[in-house]
Amino acid sequence: MHRSTRMRSGWIKGLLLGLSVAAAVLYLSSIKSEVHTHSERLQRAHHNDSIRGQGMLSRMEKMEADINRLLNLMNKFEKKEPVAQKNAEVKERKLVRKLYPNSALFRKWGEELSEEEQKEAEDLFQRYGYNAFLSDRLPLNREIPDTRPIRCAAKKYPENLPTITVVLIYLNEALSIIKRAVRSIIDKTPAHLLKEIILVDDHSSNEDLMEKLDEYVNSIHEERPGLVKKVRHSEQLGLTQARLSGWKTAVGDVVAILDAHIEVHVQWAEPLLARIKEERTVILTPVFDKVNFDDLTLTPYIPAADAFDWALWCMYESFRPEWYALKDESQPGKSPSIMGILVADRKFFGEIGSLDGGMKIYGGENVELGIRVWLCGGSIEVIPCSKVAHIERASKPYLPDLSVMVKRNALRVAEVWLDEYKYNVNIAWNLPLENHGIDIGDVSERKKIRERLNCKPFKWYLDNVYPMLDPLNDLLGYGALINNLKPELCIDQGPMPGNTPIIYACHYYSPQHCYYRTNGQIYIGGIKSHKYNSNRCLVDPGTGLYPGLYECKIAQQKKFHMLWDFKQGTSIQNRETKRCLEIAMGEDGYYKLVVQHCSGQTWKIQNLIKSQ
Repeated sequence: MHRSTRMRSGWIKGLLLGLSVAAAVLYLSSIKSEVHTHSERLQRAHHNDSIRGQGMLSRMEKMEADINRLLNLMNKFEKKEPVAQKNAEVKERKLVRKLYPNSALFRKWGEELSEEEQKEAEDLFQRYGYNAFLSDRLPLNREIPDTRPIRCAAKKYPENLPTITVVLIYLNEALSIIKRAVRSIIDKTPAHLLKEIILVDDHSSNEDLMEKLDEYVNSIHEERPGLVKKVRHSEQLGLTQARLSGWKTAVGDVVAILDAHIEVHVQWAEPLLARIKEERTVILTPVFDKVNFDDLTLTPYIPAADAFDWALWCMYESFRPEWYALKDESQPGKSPSIMGILVADRKFFGEIGSLDGGMKIYGGENVELGIRVWLCGGSIEVIPCSKVAHIERASKPYLPDLSVMVKRNALRVAEVWLDEYKYNVNIAWNLPLENHGIDIGDVSERKKIRERLNCKPFKWYLDNVYPMLDPLNDLLGYGALINNLKPELCIDQGPMPGNTPIIYACHYYSPQHCYYRTNGQIYIGGIKSHKYNSNRCLVDPGTGLYPGLYECKIAQQKKFHMLWDFKQGTSIQNRETKRCLEIAMGEDGYYKLVVQHCSGQTWKIQNLIKSQ
């Protein structure tokens, strides 16, 4: 018998026993009260020979002695009963050893699991990146809270909306997750609007997604014949190709391309279909709610734009000010890009160039779509009244390190669409501007699409769609700063939070990325892509041995010495204090980053933009 069933049975028995004991105690307490009253009467009678005879008194005295023994017995029972009950509870709550104290899965979930169940749950978590153990035990049609803006529930939509095809793409998802996604779409999409559900399998190896999934699809067909279609790749092609496979198979007027680890909210489809009925050239995205990977509870997200940085990593960002001026959170908001889940007029999606099939595995394809749609005659909107609950995995299924593919795909987007601004992608990834050595594939067909659609230049996008994206101008060099005395050591931002840069073994990741600007500022620890952010500037405090690292705006306000003279292969000298940035051996035997009287030490930066 499953442990949860045993626990439920034990709990019911415990409850019944508790109720029985409580009833008995109440009953005995009432007897005790009456016995006390009767005993007092007996004592009064003992002193009143005129009422009873001596024989009667003798019998009553014997009865009184018996009653007193009963009272003593009851008192002992009442004192011992809670102890026995407590012992039973301790036995029921027997401590179980925590097998995975450092696992993200068990931080706030799984206290009641046996060791065997912990092993099963952790194994599934490592395989899927979310709590498949719990998912397998939840109802497929579980209720999730309605988190839409208040005004959404009152909106009315026309009956004659376009039909929708829902594409679910997946690679080795848990079976119960896919079944729940399908169930939620069927339950929460009007039957006359839901044309089909297409399951696109990017060559999963999970056996559960073969016969068992087919059995579930067949059970759906008993309810809705032919509703679910399956497409399976003969080899793993990646997210972009999986989305394209679903779109090519679709026959609905509108296609919604979603991940399979989702649940749709009530009335999710109608606001999307109504907006596309109004304007077929708009590409839409619902608002995500986060489903926590550990306990599968839902965390609501507020409406926000889908944006990106110069590395083309996705991020959430505020809408433009005009959306907030509406004072109505149910209204659509313009967005620079999408997060990957998209809804579009099926034919227009093809006219605009669908997705770039040259993208590999994961990342960048959604940003490419957003830029292309805006430049070539369409627009991107977020629809707050359409909400989709989406599991945010603890780990992705395709690659342990997705940055390799995102970098490659970002360079491909830059080559086709970013014109004279493509250098920003190189800087964001700390790559040389020329000869970066990464194969981005053939982009000739994508350039032909741009020409055929008579698309606008990227500068128009920066000026009109995404003015907060800040071109990385006025840079002379970027990358690691290396001292000539110890070329294996690099400048590093140091422990965070903190304001003291250090010298550290070179690893060339973002904490060691430095940027030297034409105005003399040196950023350490990365460079921001947006105008609303502030970088961190290297400063000489003027006194003491060690340099500082502060947000540039704060450094200016405090009048720190933040301007430096530097040329490749020379010293780094502060313009005001005339002290140099150097390394010196500390008392602990390790090199320290210091500012001191210049001794002739020199530095080199990884990548030069302009000859110095």
